[in-house]
Amino acid sequence: MKPTTNRPVAHLTEAAVRNHEQLFPGYESKLKETDPELIEIFDNFAFDEVLRHGNLDPKTRVMVILASTIASRALSEYRVMLGGALNVGVTPVEAKEILYQAVPYVGLAKVLDFIHTTNEVLRARGVELPLEPQSTTTRETRRARGLALQKEIFGDRIDEMHEAAPANQRHIKELLSANCFGDYWTRSGLDTRTRELLTFSMLASLGGAEPQLKGHVQGNVNVGNDKEKLIAVVTQLLPYIGYPRALSALTCVNDVIPEGQP
Repeated sequence: MKPTTNRPVAHLTEAAVRNHEQLFPGYESKLKETDPELIEIFDNFAFDEVLRHGNLDPKTRVMVILASTIASRALSEYRVMLGGALNVGVTPVEAKEILYQAVPYVGLAKVLDFIHTTNEVLRARGVELPLEPQSTTTRETRRARGLALQKEIFGDRIDEMHEAAPANQRHIKELLSANCFGDYWTRSGLDTRTRELLTFSMLASLGGAEPQLKGHVQGNVNVGNDKEKLIAVVTQLLPYIGYPRALSALTCVNDVIPEGQP
């Protein structure tokens, strides 16, 4: 017989256990057996320590994490988090809309595997697919509706951006209005404030998109998501995207909304 050894055990705080159980009732990561020290550090951090900061409700918190995992191409974590999201009230329509919102920012090539995984999870829960349609535009109305929504969020500077674009690049601005905003942002299932938070989460998680991130910091402010909410989002994403991208996102927030401003 091999001698018995005292295996290390993860020591989790009561709050970490409680918050983890809220999302994942009865679920225990396999890493708890193979990597208990890592689980102790991560779960106490992600399910206790960071939750002490900000006032995001559980549903909003898990939605921004879902958006982040898509942008980070973290499919395994997404699958687990999707189950938690459905457990705390995220609807199948909302889950699908998070995916669709990601397409113009992350690209379909990166989102496709997440769509297939979501379909598997929803079917396993007895959800009939396809879901009810959420589109509110047609091929004839998408550009006008998209441009109107852009202006609603960002103001008349959208016209200036269109006019300032070089002739050989103006079609990109047109496509942004018709496709990104006209095809995706105008969909029902999620409101504009939520879509702005999700977009902020995706851009922060992508890295390298700081100009666009700053634009959507301002967009969030314009639709009613203040600086404290954006800081709360970055805080909740920190365990999943790491310090460099989280600090970069905070720099963008501070550049657009200096301390002392709402």
